[in-house]
Amino acid sequence: MSTETLLKTKMSEESWGKLVALDNPRLVAFIGEFVELCEPDTVYMCDDSDEDAAYVRGQAVERGEEIPLAKEGQTMHYDSYGDQARDKVNTRFLVPKEKLAAMGHLNSVEHEEGTAEIRGIAKGNMRGKPAVVKLFTEGPTNSPFSRACAQITDSWYVAHSEDMLYRRGYEHFRTMEAKGDFYRFVHSAGTLDERGCSVNLDRRRIYMDCENMIVYSMNAQYAGNAVGLKKHAMRLAIRESGEQGWLCEHMFIMACVNREKNRDTYFCGAFPSACGKTSTAMLPGEKVVGDDIAYFRNIDGEFRAVNVENGIFGIIKDVSEKDDPVIYDTLMTPQETIFSNVLTGEDNEPYWLGMGVETPKTGANHSGPGWFEGKKDANGKEITLAHSNARYTLRLDYLENVDPACNDRLGVEVGGLIYGGRDSDTCVPVEEALGWEDGIIMKACALESETTSATLGQEGVRVAQPMANLDFVSYPIGEYILNNLKFVKGIRKVPRIYSVNYFLKDAAGGYATSMLAKRIWLQWAERRVHDDVEAYRTPTGLIPKYEDLAPLFKELLGEEYTEEQYLYQFTFRCDKWIEKIDRVAAWYREKVVDCPDLLYQRWEEKKQQILAAKARYGAEILPGNYKG
Repeated sequence: MSTETLLKTKMSEESWGKLVALDNPRLVAFIGEFVELCEPDTVYMCDDSDEDAAYVRGQAVERGEEIPLAKEGQTMHYDSYGDQARDKVNTRFLVPKEKLAAMGHLNSVEHEEGTAEIRGIAKGNMRGKPAVVKLFTEGPTNSPFSRACAQITDSWYVAHSEDMLYRRGYEHFRTMEAKGDFYRFVHSAGTLDERGCSVNLDRRRIYMDCENMIVYSMNAQYAGNAVGLKKHAMRLAIRESGEQGWLCEHMFIMACVNREKNRDTYFCGAFPSACGKTSTAMLPGEKVVGDDIAYFRNIDGEFRAVNVENGIFGIIKDVSEKDDPVIYDTLMTPQETIFSNVLTGEDNEPYWLGMGVETPKTGANHSGPGWFEGKKDANGKEITLAHSNARYTLRLDYLENVDPACNDRLGVEVGGLIYGGRDSDTCVPVEEALGWEDGIIMKACALESETTSATLGQEGVRVAQPMANLDFVSYPIGEYILNNLKFVKGIRKVPRIYSVNYFLKDAAGGYATSMLAKRIWLQWAERRVHDDVEAYRTPTGLIPKYEDLAPLFKELLGEEYTEEQYLYQFTFRCDKWIEKIDRVAAWYREKVVDCPDLLYQRWEEKKQQILAAKARYGAEILPGNYKG
């Protein structure tokens, strides 16, 4: 049977008409290939209309994949009990045999072997269900940044989520010149239970073929495994950007607003999980462009960035009115919002961990209906009212502080990059790198996150998190680092690079700075980008002067910032830095088979500088004392 004949038997006349109107033989071939393989009963083709978007939403509810909540527009989605986080073990790259060794730490499988496995799992996996095809772009449409994407899925929840998270791309496909140049995604939730959750989790696989720009996701419904356009597309883009000379980074984009100077300065930031990324991107008083993934390009000699997405798929744990007022108020508003894996109370309202309000003692949650406080799972583990990785999905333009520049086809010009880790005793709250190369090597490549007792049962273990992107880099990391170093060639105004650390501990074991202080560190960096303030030198960078921070604390937070606090927070701790450099270098020697020699050389040079500084100034160097 020909592809055309097959699709005409599966699609309505209207859907077939939408597909052929695009005049895209490769798109037709892609859809036909996976309709034949996965065997859905029918196929619905979406365009960019609100009517099609409403149809997808309606199907998600009608088929039980989403449950309407009390507030108009809000729905609840539950994933299987074992499908509520990214499946790192079964997320693999399909790699030609001759390239396997170079992939190092990356979870890879030989291309031919892996393709045979995933296609075997996909065979007939949509049988008995309808499929839906949606077209999107990563980044603004009709832009130098745009990456066209086509998704076929049998999950209406996944299709609905993508419609909220990405820009509709049907018209982009109609007008784009390179008709065959698009990312391809095929997803099947497989057999579902009575709650609309994937059943065959033992056959869950997420395989990425970067050679052919296609992602397979089978027997998964948690969005981190199933929404191909998010982190799976990011892996495709990282690979492609490495070949073409642009960058795809795991970064927010935001505007730091300097009201005194009447200017906005754009920053992009990479933070490992639980290190303050979202709360920085959403700071009250500033503007958000995007919270997760950024594309960087050299546009006419300018370092420019776009937000890949058009919405937010965020962790909801600890979102409260006090700590995250922008997000909290948005989640309380009756409008299109998907909650996942939180508690549905008897009042049909959503409740989550760390919400900051009194929560019900009974309800339905990720473990099923009939939850009660103290309920245990089959292993005797107490089931909390909501999953710790529970999420919300909403449109970016719902946020009151969204920057209209988020849809500019040429993106925004970047003034600074921020790398934020977590450590209790080494890095100061904010420090500027001594140039681009130094920033990539000393801030980005040396980024670490300190575990808490809640995560691994052992507090204070530093985990290497280079670029906060390790899970998603899809080609050898040494090559990826070199591409970052080379990217600024030809850029007229190279962004400054900063490290931040919100988790420095004081002598009593509490945090040395409040979480609200992150706004001060950002505002200081904004002034540094424009050379409005001077800085003290340290062996690893440039730090604020007290006289520049104290007025910011007073003006923006209404707090008195004492010189005693400043001296403690910005003391350079020589021994801790030597330990950090040794630890980072050892990790690279073990994990990164193609680590550039430049990194080891730079780390050794820094180590010797710190040892010399220690001999001259002592083990702890107060701000302003270092004259290196």
